[in-house]
Amino acid sequence: MDLSHTQRDALRELGNIGAAHAATTLSTMLMSNIEMDVPEIHLIDISKVYEHVGDEIAALVLFQITGEVSGGGYVLLHIPKNSVIRLTNAMLGMTDLDRDLTEMDESALLEIGNIMVSAFLDATAGLLDVIMLPSPPSLIVDMPHAAFQSIITAQDAFDINEVVLFRTELKSDQHKITSNLFLLPNPPMLTDILEMLDKLLTP
Repeated sequence: MDLSHTQRDALRELGNIGAAHAATTLSTMLMSNIEMDVPEIHLIDISKVYEHVGDEIAALVLFQITGEVSGGGYVLLHIPKNSVIRLTNAMLGMTDLDRDLTEMDESALLEIGNIMVSAFLDATAGLLDVIMLPSPPSLIVDMPHAAFQSIITAQDAFDINEVVLFRTELKSDQHKITSNLFLLPNPPMLTDILEMLDKLLTP
């Protein structure tokens, strides 16, 4: 599917609204001023996702989307390991950046992911005037290409060919944290979202 400039701009604005809500919620949780924006948006073939996320070990937090969206889909939060450590250090009151991920990090990351994605979907659903609910999260820590293959293999009903990538950046006074938010919509869901955005943009 080819996006028009208008659709791309609308999706980016959708991403920025969701990102702003996620950042506000995360700021409250970490008691630190955090800003989050979406400088880039891409519609990419799911088989080429790994080309956009680098080769380093990363954490991927997956949520299934249910609610008033045709076909449903998934949201995937991708955070490279060095950014994971910065995030969980802020949450857990730690300072060591040169360390392996622990079970405590994974538990904190699931909580952070749940808060960020829930806030993102709440804002998105509010703008589109629909209900979008995330499932409990699941976590994979691996090379991004291997992790995506595991996710796709694990979802029996996966009928997803294209992925919307919101390249997000979290900024705070203390940290610079890179993350990516992937919307993995089944084809009817992507069509629905684009149609809703077109209606919002139509005078």
